[in-house]
Amino acid sequence: MKIFKKLFISAALFSRISLVSLSVDAISVEHKAFISAEKAALSGNKKRYQKALANLDHPLKPYVKMAYLKKYPYLSNEADIESFLKIYQGSPLEWPVRKAWLKYLKKRNKKALFIKYFKPTKNAALTCINLNYQLQLGAPKRAILQQVTDLWLVGKSQSKECDVLFRKWRKQGYMTQARIWQRLTLVAQKGKHSLIPYLKMQLPKKEQYLADLYYKMRRDPSASAGLYRFKNANLKESEIAIYGIKRLIWRDDDLALRAWRKLDVKFKFTEKQKQGVYYTFALALASSKHKEAKFWLNKVAIENHDKKLMQWQLTNMLQSNDWPGIIAYFTGKGNLSNGQNYWLAYSYQQQGKKQKADKIWSGIAQKRNYYGFMSAARLNLPAQMQYQQTVIAPLLIEKVSQAPGFIRAKALFELKRTTLSRREWNYLINTSSKEEKLAAAQLGSQLDWHDRVIITMAQLKLYHHLDLRFPEAFVGLYKKYSHKSKIDIAWIYAISRRESSFASDANSDAGALGLMQILPSTAKYISKSSISRRKLFDPKTNIKLGSQYLSYLKRKNNGNEILATASYNAGYHRVKKWLPKNPVAVDLWIESIPYRETRDYVKNVFAYKQVYHTRMGETDNLFDDLLTMKIQK
Repeated sequence: MKIFKKLFISAALFSRISLVSLSVDAISVEHKAFISAEKAALSGNKKRYQKALANLDHPLKPYVKMAYLKKYPYLSNEADIESFLKIYQGSPLEWPVRKAWLKYLKKRNKKALFIKYFKPTKNAALTCINLNYQLQLGAPKRAILQQVTDLWLVGKSQSKECDVLFRKWRKQGYMTQARIWQRLTLVAQKGKHSLIPYLKMQLPKKEQYLADLYYKMRRDPSASAGLYRFKNANLKESEIAIYGIKRLIWRDDDLALRAWRKLDVKFKFTEKQKQGVYYTFALALASSKHKEAKFWLNKVAIENHDKKLMQWQLTNMLQSNDWPGIIAYFTGKGNLSNGQNYWLAYSYQQQGKKQKADKIWSGIAQKRNYYGFMSAARLNLPAQMQYQQTVIAPLLIEKVSQAPGFIRAKALFELKRTTLSRREWNYLINTSSKEEKLAAAQLGSQLDWHDRVIITMAQLKLYHHLDLRFPEAFVGLYKKYSHKSKIDIAWIYAISRRESSFASDANSDAGALGLMQILPSTAKYISKSSISRRKLFDPKTNIKLGSQYLSYLKRKNNGNEILATASYNAGYHRVKKWLPKNPVAVDLWIESIPYRETRDYVKNVFAYKQVYHTRMGETDNLFDDLLTMKIQK
């Protein structure tokens, strides 16, 4: 594209951008005016709100309107609401107002207006209200009730607003026994098992025991070992038995193996059912290094060998040094991953076929990833960065910087309303061309909005723009605390890049917080005092504690950064259990880490560390040191 051939952003361009980037004093004044207008909107005093709105010159003026219409979605405001919804259709501003308006219309029983303003949504309650209103106003039953089936066939209880609709749906014969069984299976296996008693009562009396059996398997998978529970050995019992035994293999592998041999005799399982069991057994036994893992891996039909199973097949053969087996398994397979090719080459080397190994490694060594850097080290080559300079036309940068969506996102970011700012950013990106997205990423980088930039570059699949994908964020803090903790700054950067993509407000499901995703319990242990969640979102506190924790883990692991990195992700005591009695080459050990998340984490962190190491002006391949490293207890 022509746009990528233009010169890199010039000094003149940055002077234009500065028109958008207000001074600290101006930002303070401007944002105070917005906050004041927003308060007026929420006050309930319409004249005060209208006056504040008329006097406001701020990019977030629509958010003042949104605040008012969302809180006061009255019929008297219908014209304003309709206009607002049309202007901001598809933007993050639309749904909060539309949702409040629909709820108000439902409360006022304004059926026709509700239908008029309703738009498809994942909100089941509003969807059910809309369908029910359509029925009440004379819409064809069949056309409406057919849409209800998908609302009913879910693994959880739906909103009470759906109850009336479901009764009509059931009365018309849509709740068939097949659908009841389908939902019971969904609820028992993946959904809210508290729904099982309700669904049990929908089954014929002679089949209600099946719901109890499913409930038992959900609560206690070892029940699958009791053959007496499967009285009829029919198809539905076989589905429950399969479900139970697949759960049991992860909890008690030896009991599951014994139980399966009996179940396989009792039931006439289909080949598809058997293959499902073989697959689950293979994964569970391989990950626990069970002596029968190889047997079950080989029972899975080759067409069912997906990425996950191939990884464990490889790991199992690596653990037994089955080099001929690896060669036979991967030779002839198309589209091998870098990792699979790396170990194919490794196996050739172990078989004395160095020329074949080096040829494969030389291809991988051109890649900027864990296997590429490791292959380069094996060939005594430098790490390849494949760096591509970010080149954007100045006029395009200016255009995007003036886009309402970008200006709103920027203002919200400055006000630390991060959720709203991300929604605006995502809307901007989703409605932009590829060139505009790249320009937005460049602008976001200048604002230190690194997590959005990193995600946007991944969406664009522009992986070689390292200046945007691997930023030196919070550089003063990282330099300070890496020095104090006596650890490599590239390593801390790599951990942060992998953990949060430099989102200082990152919050994981496990409760880890901030740039380096620190658990409050870890923070308390390191600092010897309680640290509030708010403090952990502060970059200074987070980087300080994260650096101290990394330093601590490095000492605990006798200076080994590979083990310290694995410990940062999975915990020191868990990693300690994974250490072999006899020395194992570090790449073999990493490949055999039983947790996929930790295995990938270690690979990514060390690849990122190499990228940062090179970006900081160093020329050596850090993976050279890994070639001679051994892992053991």
